[in-house]
Amino acid sequence: MKLKFLLHWTIILPIIASVFYLGGFLDDSVATNVAGAILLFGSVLAAVHHAEVVAHKVGEPYGTIILAICITILEVGLIISFMLSGSEGALTYARDTVFAAVMLILNGILGICILVGGVRYREQFFARSSATTYLVSLVAILVLTLVLPNYTSSAAGPFYTNSQLAFVSIACLIIYSTFLMVQTVRHRNYFVDDRDGNEKHDEKPSLIATIVSLVMLIVCLAVVIFMAKGLSPVIEGFVKAMGAPKALVGVIIASVVLLPEGLAAVRAARNNQIQSSVNLALGSALASIGLTIPAISAVCIMFDIPFTLGIDHKSIILLALSVFTVVISLSRGKTNVLYGAVLLVNLAAYIFTVVFP
Repeated sequence: MKLKFLLHWTIILPIIASVFYLGGFLDDSVATNVAGAILLFGSVLAAVHHAEVVAHKVGEPYGTIILAICITILEVGLIISFMLSGSEGALTYARDTVFAAVMLILNGILGICILVGGVRYREQFFARSSATTYLVSLVAILVLTLVLPNYTSSAAGPFYTNSQLAFVSIACLIIYSTFLMVQTVRHRNYFVDDRDGNEKHDEKPSLIATIVSLVMLIVCLAVVIFMAKGLSPVIEGFVKAMGAPKALVGVIIASVVLLPEGLAAVRAARNNQIQSSVNLALGSALASIGLTIPAISAVCIMFDIPFTLGIDHKSIILLALSVFTVVISLSRGKTNVLYGAVLLVNLAAYIFTVVFP
């Protein structure tokens, strides 16, 4: 009876999805594409469940760190597989995906969380010190990786040389590792807010259930990543039929990849646990770029693969607007619906300018 949880749909469905993908059932037919999409979204919901089980066992901020790092590792695998495949757009795929992920997290996930929490509770409170710690790390990494390449002179265009890539990668790792030390050891209290109104104090899951959920979380995230990759030709065909730029493909795939974190963050906001939402959103953005860029840089240096890293001037303006809005929104330690609405307008502007550049 103690192992009854093994028969839960959140375990059975990802296993079915894994067999579906590994068995090669995902092809060009409409029926298999629809089945793949259903299994993909089911795996997203299962990932949210398992992430919450693990987070409930280990507590904050470790639970959000586990989810952010798991998704980042799988995101890196997806990006590298596309780059090594030699497909069209491989030169800019890493940059477009990382930039899309950051914009979706800062404006989309955080904006929805603030808006949902504001509608339901009018104001929600979190530790300002946590937001400041996240943002000072995130802004430095964003400028070093996405903006500075446009202004160096060793290589023409928005590129870094191998030595510059190595330096920036080391800098990102130093910033992220120092942040983790601050988050988990020296200033852990910054990221745990006792004012979360409806924090649950239920009995924690058993060690076996937690280990199973951690394994299934990795399986679910892998299914989400590889199903998204398998369905990418369908997405590309849809984007091409629309006559939209190829950058929209990266936005769509990044949206699917970020669904588990997004749903978990919104659920926390609905439960008046906005601190967890901030941890998930900003932690995911920081891990997404602070770990992804060094990993991709290492592969590209090793295999001598060129890739574009700097974003264009339009994207720099949108990124600056997004960061500035987030900084202002989180500067007081409390939220309301206006902040969420403005962030979502920023997201709409980003997506609109991707479709209509």
